[in-house]
Amino acid sequence: MSEYTPLSAVGEFGLIRKIKEKIELRNESTIKGIGDDAAVIQPGQKQLVVSSDMLLEGVHFDLTFCPLKHLGYKAVAVNVSDIAAMNAKPTQITVNIALGARYTVEAVEELYEGIRLACENYKVDLVGGDTTSSTAGLVISITAIGEAAPEQIVYRNGAKVNDLVCVTGDLGAAYMGLQILEREKQAFLANPEMQPELENKQYIVGRQLRPEARMDVIYDLKERGIQPTSMIDISDGLASELFHICSQSKVGATVYKDNLPADPQMLETALEFNIDPLTCIMNGGEDYELLFTVPLSAYDELKNHPDITIIGKITDDSEGVNLATKAGQLFPLKAQGWSHF
Repeated sequence: MSEYTPLSAVGEFGLIRKIKEKIELRNESTIKGIGDDAAVIQPGQKQLVVSSDMLLEGVHFDLTFCPLKHLGYKAVAVNVSDIAAMNAKPTQITVNIALGARYTVEAVEELYEGIRLACENYKVDLVGGDTTSSTAGLVISITAIGEAAPEQIVYRNGAKVNDLVCVTGDLGAAYMGLQILEREKQAFLANPEMQPELENKQYIVGRQLRPEARMDVIYDLKERGIQPTSMIDISDGLASELFHICSQSKVGATVYKDNLPADPQMLETALEFNIDPLTCIMNGGEDYELLFTVPLSAYDELKNHPDITIIGKITDDSEGVNLATKAGQLFPLKAQGWSHF
């Protein structure tokens, strides 16, 4: 007899009860969460920011190598990252899932355990959502809500000439982690008896399977009294995101090749795959680090920051968006990151 429970055994409302009983509310602005026709949120004098993301099986994730708990965590993290990119504090999420017939109650609970862990980490409340059936595999759609004082919200269009261009963390690792996972999947399909070769690849694989939203940096900047002039999260590749900031701020930018932050494991793996590490850094995507600009006056405060790297400067619009080498040569950048269609 199977140890797993079919969804039909508990029904929609039974499934919702199972999800609700493990959800803890943390924010005063959450008046009513799961269990009514709508959630009730009272943010007070602050402005709300709202972002929504959809993840589709076979397009955004592959359950061959992506554990459901990691997937649940990642689904929340990528939405919280959008709230972070507005310089806001995430407070609530809603989760919509569509499930194929092969999914069991235990599988859904595993997914929601990852969601719950992310909610705990980012101090957000799961306040509702929808569940339905699917004929096309698993679909997850999350809406994230955050709040900030009006003067604290950061848009993409505020970069000024001579601002510093900064990024958090390191870049390109998530892309190379995906290459490793895809390689191991092909090896497994060819020989199901084989064990995956992930030794010394844990960091880059983790960057793909379970990224983190950089709320830690947002809180740190606030403590230092530094207000970014523009900001975006790096989901589609550094070059692509830099173009978004430059086009909306009507400025140019120069980034210095030698300043681009990369993890040694990413660099080593890129060489194994015969991929230019610069391509991974500029166009890889899914790092969910923050790209932002700050006034030149913040240089001394940030130049030795352990989680922030100053990679360039904002220039006049007429100069375009360029990559500078150590020798001083300028190469016009192209945005070749993830395309959704």
